[in-house]
Amino acid sequence: MQHSIDPAALLEALADAVVACDAKGAIVVWNAAAERLFGYTRAEAMGQSLDLIIPERLRARHWEGYDKTMATGHTKYGHDTLRVPAVDKSGRAMSIAFTVAMLFKDDGKPGTIVSVIRDETQRFADERALKKRIAELEAAAKGA
Repeated sequence: MQHSIDPAALLEALADAVVACDAKGAIVVWNAAAERLFGYTRAEAMGQSLDLIIPERLRARHWEGYDKTMATGHTKYGHDTLRVPAVDKSGRAMSIAFTVAMLFKDDGKPGTIVSVIRDETQRFADERALKKRIAELEAAAKGA
């Protein structure tokens, strides 16, 4: 007996945020986890630019890469986890980790980029504090 899965229910059940954008960069998918993570409701995010969550200082670099990916149909990040700064609705800086997947239209051209996103703000802060402590201990050991 084959069990069918409702893709919409699956998308909403995920703990990780799922955000998809069309070829022009407009948000076309924004699941419940994205609402929790970034603070924007689905209604607020749909049709908007990813600039909602990209820090202003990183936008030009982001869109340069996005446009190149959509023009070529290739992303160098297909199997890598990216770790970048982001910002939520309140303006809070955060660290996120995400993977990307490209979806192609019937004509073979890129149509959508999907990102699966996780908040790593605490992990990033913990790692930074640990590295600082290691550096302090190494400096103290050299001075002893």
